[in-house]
Amino acid sequence: MKAFTYERADSVAAAARAVAGKPGAKFIAGGTNLLDLMKLEVETPTHLVDVNRLPLAAIEDTSQGGLRIGALVRNSDLVANPRVRKDYAVLSRALLSGASAQLRNKATTAGNLLQRTRCYYFYDVSKPCNKRKPGSGCSAMAGFNRIHAVVGASDDCIATHPSDMAVAMQALDAQVETMMPDGSAQAIPLAEFYRLPGNTPQIETALKPGQIITAVTLPPPIGGTQIYRKVRDRASYAFALTSVAAVVETAAGKIRVARLAFGGIAPRPWRVAEAEHLLEGNTPNDAVFAKAGEAVIAGGRGYGHNDFKLPLLKRTLSAVLTAATRTA
Repeated sequence: MKAFTYERADSVAAAARAVAGKPGAKFIAGGTNLLDLMKLEVETPTHLVDVNRLPLAAIEDTSQGGLRIGALVRNSDLVANPRVRKDYAVLSRALLSGASAQLRNKATTAGNLLQRTRCYYFYDVSKPCNKRKPGSGCSAMAGFNRIHAVVGASDDCIATHPSDMAVAMQALDAQVETMMPDGSAQAIPLAEFYRLPGNTPQIETALKPGQIITAVTLPPPIGGTQIYRKVRDRASYAFALTSVAAVVETAAGKIRVARLAFGGIAPRPWRVAEAEHLLEGNTPNDAVFAKAGEAVIAGGRGYGHNDFKLPLLKRTLSAVLTAATRTA
């Protein structure tokens, strides 16, 4: 681990200014991902700004009937919150599938959103990686790419985003609240928060230097059946080969509402409006589910070891929709 300087921020604005004013500075809260990357020298921040003492750890109802989740809310507290379990069950289930209790006790809402890919080659500093060192190449393209993206990738990067929580929040139409170094606030829809790799895979989010996440807001709940299904290589905690977050409501034998998001298959939580439109207003059946699955992976491709993800996603989506429409 390379040497760095450290300070504790006493306000949100001060934290933002501290990071914006020092090249190579980063925020740190739970540190469950950043510290690992620092030990491997994948991340080499010159200065850390500790935000743990900032007043960003509340879960509050909004005036519109939604929920505001502070950036420093620990994953374990979010899982256990009665309103989350009742009205946003897909989020609670995603968090429970994402990590052990020990990690959930440390990991924060903002940190979960900002965790970096688990691509083997990103973690191995001896291998070329455009995300770690732009212009060096993507080792995964011709390497062992079992866990890698099949949609949304580019010739420069096929890494996936690892967060389960973000997939559920995508299905729930979350917004990310932030503060700029000048103290101004900006809300970013989660659908616009993550960037596809294109030819700049090192730029992963819409955040600017020093811009700090203060909260995530969820709109009023829409009801229906909520399911999070994660397919992984082992039953214990592992990152998704594919995952499906679904909020589905039926009425009069037809699908009235379908909100779907997918993990483990793309560089960001994946959501395809066309797949939802193909479901809404239709009678639930295998043919309709298959069409929705094809829409999700339209234009996708495997890279050898991960070819199986395309049919796996379709089968997983069909199973989730079958379960949701039987119990809705």
